[in-house]
Amino acid sequence: MARIALGVEYAGSLYHGWQSQPDGNTVQDHLQTALSQIAGEAIAVIAAGRTDTGVHASGQVVHFDTEVVRPLSAWVRGVNRFLPPDIAVQWAHPVADHFHARFSAFARRYRYVLLNRPTRPALGQGQLGWFHAPLDLTAMQQAAVYLQGEHDFSCFRAAECQAKSPIKHLTRAALWQQDNKIIFEFQANAFLHHMVRNMVGALVYVGKGAHPPSWMQQLLAAKDRRFAPPTFMPDGLVLTAVGYPAEFALPAPCFSEE
Repeated sequence: MARIALGVEYAGSLYHGWQSQPDGNTVQDHLQTALSQIAGEAIAVIAAGRTDTGVHASGQVVHFDTEVVRPLSAWVRGVNRFLPPDIAVQWAHPVADHFHARFSAFARRYRYVLLNRPTRPALGQGQLGWFHAPLDLTAMQQAAVYLQGEHDFSCFRAAECQAKSPIKHLTRAALWQQDNKIIFEFQANAFLHHMVRNMVGALVYVGKGAHPPSWMQQLLAAKDRRFAPPTFMPDGLVLTAVGYPAEFALPAPCFSEE
């Protein structure tokens, strides 16, 4: 039995999220079907993280076990022949039996790209978040500082979240501007369901002047989802990288402990 890790890139706009569903229109369903074509046997994959409907990935990592022997190129170019054009395997790497795409990961990194201009986008539809009113970048950056560190993130947790604990360690919460886009980047040991989109929504409320930066600290202290803004749109959210111990030597965009 061999264990193989894959790096997977996908645009999530047309799919019902990552996790397998009865209708079969998920990224996991399409990937498993394509892998099974190459393996000649049923293949089940486990991912580093489950992305929601409309959320994208440039650095998703999965693993699977198989009895068959194939060159690594078959798990990349061969599998891609059977995938839709908006899902693609980027690399394949043999890993030890104790590697686990989810449980071996020590961090996940997400990026959110928000178009900030009066009119909605036509180009990049589904790939960009959008907010029409001017945003105060400095105030948002000040608010983001409060998010860093270990906190109870219940105020940013979806009602259907299945995580055992709302306590997560956010090691990076940064944002900057590129022309008329605001780029958010978050890195943590793990994320709650809708956590990134809810943090972006709260930062936008600060940016539009509805609350001061210190309001972020109050939200965290309240530990109550009812006090935070609505969940922001998924369109601009991308899982960009997953962190694993250096012993596994996974290709980029994975990263090792610093």
